[in-house]
Amino acid sequence: MAVYFDHCIEAPESSDVPLQITWHSALPILAVASSSFATGGKVDLYLQQGEYVGTCHVDRPHLPTVLRWHPTKPVLAVGWDNGKVVLLTYPSGDQTEVLPGIHTNCITVLEWSSFGSRLVTGDENGSLAVWKLDAKGRLHGDPPATHGYNKPLTCCVFKPGSPGDDVAMLARASASGDQRALDMFSWKGAPLKMGPREGLEFFVSTTGGKVYGVDERCNTTTVPLIIVEGSIKKLVYLHKREALAVITDTLMLSQYSLGPEGGAQEFMKVKLSSKSGQNVDIDWTENNLLITATGEQIIRLWDMERDDNYVLSLDEALGFEKAELINCVSYCSRKEILAAGTTHGRIAMWRMMMQPANGRNDTKAQWRLQTPTEIGGNITQLQWGSNLNLLAANNSNTVIILCEHVMSADCSQQVAAVQLTPTQLSITQFATGTHLSLQSNMHIKGVCVTKDSVVVWNSKQVTVYELSGTVVRNTGSFPCDSHMVAAHGENLYTVEPNRVQIRTPQGTVKQLLTFSKSEGNPVLLNVCQSYLVVGTDTAHIRVFDLSRRDAKAHCSAKNLADHISNLGALQSVKCNANGSQVSILIFQVNGRPDHKVYFYDVEMDTVTHFDFFTGRPSSGISQAEEIDKQQIEGTGLIGRCPVSHFWDENEPRLFVSELVPISSESSSVSYLDMVDVSVVTLFCTQEHGLLLQDCYFKPSGLQALLALDVPYYYFSCKPGDVDPGPKPTSVSSPSRGAPSSNPRMVSRRALRDFVGLENSEKATRDAMLNFSFYLTIGDMDEAFKSIKLIKSKAVWENMARMCVKTHRLDVARMCLGNMGNARAAKALKEAEAEPEPEARVAMLAIQLGMLEDAEKLYKSCERYDLLNNFYQAYGQWQLALETAEIHDRIHLRTTYYNYAKYLEFMGDKESACAYYEKSDTHRVEVPRMLQDDAPSLEIYVKKMKDKSIYKWWAQYLESQSKMDSALHFYKCAQDSLSLVRVHCYMGNIQKASEIANDTGDRAASYHLARHYEGHDDIKQAVHFYTRAQAYNNAIRLCKENGLDDHLMNLALLSNPEDMMEAACYYEEKGTHMDRAVSLYHKAGYVSRALELAFATKQFSELQVIAEDLNENSDSALLARCSEFFITHSQYEKSVELLVAAKKYQQALELCVEQNLTISEELAERMTVMDSKDLSEDARKELAERIADCCMRQGNYHLATKKYMQAANKVKAMKAILKSGDTEKIVSFANGCRQKGLFIMAANYLQSLDWRKDVEILKTIIVFYTKGRAPDLLAGFYEACAQVEIDDYQNYEKALDALSEASKCLSKVKDASAGQQGVRLADLQQKINLIKKFVHIRRLYSEDAGEAVRLCEALLEEPNLDPPVRIGDAFGFLIEHHCQQGNFQLAHHKLEELQKFLSPQKVRYHISQASLVALQKELGVQMDFADRRDSVKDDDEVEEDLNVS
Repeated sequence: MAVYFDHCIEAPESSDVPLQITWHSALPILAVASSSFATGGKVDLYLQQGEYVGTCHVDRPHLPTVLRWHPTKPVLAVGWDNGKVVLLTYPSGDQTEVLPGIHTNCITVLEWSSFGSRLVTGDENGSLAVWKLDAKGRLHGDPPATHGYNKPLTCCVFKPGSPGDDVAMLARASASGDQRALDMFSWKGAPLKMGPREGLEFFVSTTGGKVYGVDERCNTTTVPLIIVEGSIKKLVYLHKREALAVITDTLMLSQYSLGPEGGAQEFMKVKLSSKSGQNVDIDWTENNLLITATGEQIIRLWDMERDDNYVLSLDEALGFEKAELINCVSYCSRKEILAAGTTHGRIAMWRMMMQPANGRNDTKAQWRLQTPTEIGGNITQLQWGSNLNLLAANNSNTVIILCEHVMSADCSQQVAAVQLTPTQLSITQFATGTHLSLQSNMHIKGVCVTKDSVVVWNSKQVTVYELSGTVVRNTGSFPCDSHMVAAHGENLYTVEPNRVQIRTPQGTVKQLLTFSKSEGNPVLLNVCQSYLVVGTDTAHIRVFDLSRRDAKAHCSAKNLADHISNLGALQSVKCNANGSQVSILIFQVNGRPDHKVYFYDVEMDTVTHFDFFTGRPSSGISQAEEIDKQQIEGTGLIGRCPVSHFWDENEPRLFVSELVPISSESSSVSYLDMVDVSVVTLFCTQEHGLLLQDCYFKPSGLQALLALDVPYYYFSCKPGDVDPGPKPTSVSSPSRGAPSSNPRMVSRRALRDFVGLENSEKATRDAMLNFSFYLTIGDMDEAFKSIKLIKSKAVWENMARMCVKTHRLDVARMCLGNMGNARAAKALKEAEAEPEPEARVAMLAIQLGMLEDAEKLYKSCERYDLLNNFYQAYGQWQLALETAEIHDRIHLRTTYYNYAKYLEFMGDKESACAYYEKSDTHRVEVPRMLQDDAPSLEIYVKKMKDKSIYKWWAQYLESQSKMDSALHFYKCAQDSLSLVRVHCYMGNIQKASEIANDTGDRAASYHLARHYEGHDDIKQAVHFYTRAQAYNNAIRLCKENGLDDHLMNLALLSNPEDMMEAACYYEEKGTHMDRAVSLYHKAGYVSRALELAFATKQFSELQVIAEDLNENSDSALLARCSEFFITHSQYEKSVELLVAAKKYQQALELCVEQNLTISEELAERMTVMDSKDLSEDARKELAERIADCCMRQGNYHLATKKYMQAANKVKAMKAILKSGDTEKIVSFANGCRQKGLFIMAANYLQSLDWRKDVEILKTIIVFYTKGRAPDLLAGFYEACAQVEIDDYQNYEKALDALSEASKCLSKVKDASAGQQGVRLADLQQKINLIKKFVHIRRLYSEDAGEAVRLCEALLEEPNLDPPVRIGDAFGFLIEHHCQQGNFQLAHHKLEELQKFLSPQKVRYHISQASLVALQKELGVQMDFADRRDSVKDDDEVEEDLNVS
């Protein structure tokens, strides 16, 4: 909790009226502009406590209008109403007047650029000047840039500069090879621009509603960027949106987006609510929150980012008055506090707290109004100062500076003092139950207490007060500039550079504790029992023993910087009761608090730590391996930072620390108001290190932890949240004499292990403390030894409660035994069946009355069924219902039922009915509950309209002999049986028959049939037995009464047993034998049906029976039926029966004899692979015979399949070859992978048109290759070569094919002998001839004469044709002579060719153009009929014939 010290400025003349105030942005300097009747106007500077700076004073006969501080330098720009602008420098007081003559009227605009290199001035004439300043804040000699706008200027705002280059990012990019980044680091690129750049572009507004832009070169736009109605009161640049916000004097808000070309586009316009005729104070925060005060009792806020608006109002409960109005506002973004000044001289402050909103990551601002600060007067202006928590207020009479100060508090030896106001303390003496109020004569900045005294100081003076009963007496006061004071007994300890002074209460120095220069200056003091620990500004600590007359060093100075890395400064030091341990909190080098607590062991001279960010002690402490991580996470030790720490005042092992979340330790929000603050208690010993004793979240209402003194924690608290205690006693100090009454501000909370033992004697407390310690380290023997002599049941009960916290059920059993609580022991033993440890501990908590702990435990282990039972047992029915509806739905109806029973017991029958209905037990439970209240029950029955309830009510009426009413409700319940029963009872047989016939209800029909049978109405009885599907009773009546016609139909509808009886009845009677056979068949007695059918020659029935015969039937019956069907020429049916009888050979012979088509299904049935009736050889033989039959029938695919089953692949290939299915042939050959099959498949593929299908050609070659038939492959290559010659005259490809054929023949065994040798020689001759012809063709382009000579020689070769067709050789020569113009020689060659070929074939070898040329040149008449195509076709046919 914080208070504000108010300091009135030390104005040289009290009659001055302050006009404006403004703080420097970085320094604690306040500028105040005021008016004076004597001198006119003046400007003065003041420090943070209102000290007047006499050297810095400016006065003029005119009034100051605008004040603006330089952003970084201590230079103040002051604008006057006569157009003058003065620069005032602190602390020298130098005054520089800017170039006169620029402004001749009242200055209205003064604005610095972000780095202060430019100053913009503007006046009421519309004149604007831009001044340039050097690095020291002095004006350049160059004249300013000026502009005129013809209207008074109102506002000016600079556009922020662009950010500079990110060096770290550029370095990473350079390492990855980014050329641009490398150039920027090298001399090639432009120099790096480090940090943000100064924005020199700005915007200026006028009273005419116009906004102009001025660029970096001070050039302005002639046409305004923005035009609005009215005078512009506020101009704000929105950096995130790159937009400009304009607020007019009529509170019209407009927002404009700024384009890259300099244009502005309006995208939002809204009228702000306000009270007309009042001055408006506007504040626009960095996070786009617009705040306005318009002289009302409320403040209006507009959240521009979330598009939300709301108001804040004053609260009379905090001391505000009803007619109090708000004049001005000021928002501190770093502290997130909004301050408002009122007409009654009060400063209201709202602290912003971010609360989760509807969205997962969304938050919403909540404003909490604080207690006001009253300074008097009418506050017209507020402004937050620099980073020293300063707030300046102008109340029209003077200026008051408020300096925030965290309220001082201290607690020791059961005496606690908490600061209430800057000059007042609340003192509580817990030993005597006395509460005192102390009023000091100075602003208190620190307090420390002992058993009999209270010491306060303010860095200038120290005052000591003695506590004597209900009297506080001032025993001494002396000047001292120590910022830290400690007390022990009659001694005071104050700090000075390089020493600690030991003083008497009157200030007399008794002893000096000196520190060397390397040890530094003392800055921190702490006393515990008889030991003083001192921390210095160089991170040294020293411990002193105060038990003797003079303080003695307990240990040598310890430099913590040697043991703690990243140590910036000490934050706090505390020592334990015997001086063996010192705990330290530090600031890191970056100024942030460290999340570790460090412990210095004085005897061992070692430094260890506990890291609250990870929840683990340092590696050197054994407990690091003992604390379970999940348990630590649940206790709130992870991700936290310590903010305070204390040792127990008497127990040296016990340490406590207060923790906040790691993200909040540097927040502007005080941790005192946080709800997520945890308190952790540790045992610290040399042998066992740091041991976690307890950790819990600080209860709401408690603020700062003040001390630890077993059995209590001591907390400061808010008024009203303290434990009930003694009434306060108001006491005034003699120096003031003004009694006051204030609430107690300190609260005690018992340690977990001492709840219920707060008033126990010291021996018991020590025993409990030892028990807790040994229990923590797991030494159960020592734990029990420490408490074995304790006889108090309260102690054992408290220890049992400790077991709930520590989950030690083994210890709890002993505690329950010593308590004599047999019921709890039994319940705990029964709970051992639960698998979750938390559930077992929860049962212990229930038995001890720790209901909240039990609830938390059940929730933590997610045993919502037990939690539901727990809520029911303790009457928390709403929680039980919520738990069942959300988490324990399996027991939801049971919960509803139990709650209904509870409501019934409580007499709330109406609500009980509702929950019986939800539990779906109302059909039984509600009639039971209301059976003594017949009218209410009847109303409920009629209201529910439930069939079950109708039936219950009808039965009730029937029992009361109210038959008509009973019939009505039986009808509503649709209970046909009861209707028929009652009608039969009443003699309404006809009505009962109608009901049974209409509804078809079997039970009703059966009841009516029994009634008819009893009255010998057999036909009606049989009819209703049939409708009731009681066929056995109907059959019985038919047999007894000879109703044979009805018997057959009834038997067919009934079960097999009844069919069997009816069949026997017909057989015995000797009539209707067909019926007997059919019934035997339907009943499943097929053999008996067949015997009777054969005996009585019931052939039609026999065919019906045969339809149902299968392989599971008797083989003899199947054979007999088969013979019967053969006799009657029904061969297909006979074959099926033979197959079913597994007489496969006979079935096949019958198929062959009668030429029956064998289907695939029949073939499969005859050759079942896993059949045990045939051997493997017999099965294969049968399959081959079936395949032969399929071949004869033309079913080649099935034949192939059966041949394969018979393992005869050759026949299978022949069968599939007959099918002509090329795809399956290829697949079959590839699957079988046998040489002979490959050859067969290749031979088949040669019969296809392989010349046009390349895939078939490739497959033939592959199959011959896989079949290892090089001779056949050679023949195929020869055929390919001949096709190339005959069809395409392509001798090159033919040569390649013949070469491959030669290679293949050479691979044949004994290729050089016999026919193979002759064939190979013949093939080689063909190759040679073709090679010559190919060579001639190729040579022709190089040496035509030589090619012609060689061709002439080739024609002389014997056996030239067919390797080289003679027509092609002569054609070559004729074409050559025609091209050379030797037509006579060409004609001669043509005549020679005609000796070998017919005229039709000649045209196939010679081009048509050559023949036409010969005819034209020689005049020889030739048969030129164009029959080349037909000739070609004829040739092809002949060649095909020749080949074949």
